[in-house]
Amino acid sequence: MKDSNRTVRWGILGTARIAEKISIAIHQAENAELTCIASRDSQRAADWAQKHHVKRSVGSYEALLADSEIDAVYIPLPPSLHGEWTVRAARAGKHVLCEKPLALNVNQAREMRRVCLENQVQLMDGVMWYHHPRAREILQKIRSDALGEHRRFTSAFTICWDNIPENDLRLQRDLGGGSLGDLGWYCIGATLWAFNELPQKVFGTSRSYEDNDVDYNFSGTMWFSKDRIASFDCGFDVCMRKWFEIAGTKASLVCNDFTRPWDNGRPKFFINDAQGNSIKYETEDPLQETCMINHFCDIIRSGRLEQQWSDLGINTQRVLNAIDYSARTEQVVNLADFFPQ
Repeated sequence: MKDSNRTVRWGILGTARIAEKISIAIHQAENAELTCIASRDSQRAADWAQKHHVKRSVGSYEALLADSEIDAVYIPLPPSLHGEWTVRAARAGKHVLCEKPLALNVNQAREMRRVCLENQVQLMDGVMWYHHPRAREILQKIRSDALGEHRRFTSAFTICWDNIPENDLRLQRDLGGGSLGDLGWYCIGATLWAFNELPQKVFGTSRSYEDNDVDYNFSGTMWFSKDRIASFDCGFDVCMRKWFEIAGTKASLVCNDFTRPWDNGRPKFFINDAQGNSIKYETEDPLQETCMINHFCDIIRSGRLEQQWSDLGINTQRVLNAIDYSARTEQVVNLADFFPQ
């Protein structure tokens, strides 16, 4: 039901670190209210609520989902729990903003989408940069003739751990860990966002952390129609890099901080031509977390679900699973054969 002045009431399932950034964004967003925080430890929830200015706290996720005063939930839980709690939230009539990777596998992600559609609630993964004004301007350049015919999309997202964090879920495969899911998700998603279609085949290579079967460093290649190729690398053992380049027959577009601007006050990207000339574009500078929350709230208030966001998340999951399988089997994977339509 459309209600342009409606205040969207949010609940958060869990007190993970990323939840702090989203709580700030909800407080800053227009006509949004952070109503409740849930934790399996009631004292932890109460302490978190006091620190982050949340009206109420509860000692279970079930209690939050049963609350009739909650419209939307944010799920920052480990990936192994995304499927269960997204489905339960949707059946409780809550719109769902879920951290990435969306699920452990594409079949689980598709089930999440199915239940959300069945219950007429929005499903979106928590990739923030898609919703920033800079992304909108970059996409306009990509869809124009500014670059000519597209040929390559190259990207990287890496961080360097000085000390390996003990018991970190990113080093536990059964919890959805690994650099591919944590960092490569952004690179794969950006590629699909730019090319606006799925690759025909993929190939991946990885290096594991000791003997725990988790990719610590990953490189991937994706082949698309119209002679387009994409490649990326991600990992926990390379200095911070978060860039992409899309290159065409006329020029290339470069964004050297696509996941988050190095300088929040000056988001920018560049178009470079074949003669070495470079044009810098600077865009508006709102915080991307707030942009995402505002967009999500606008969807709820409009009464019209935007299925492209769950579709992009599911397609990203599908390619991620296929390229992970490729790395583990050392084979090129045809996407149509790996996950038939």
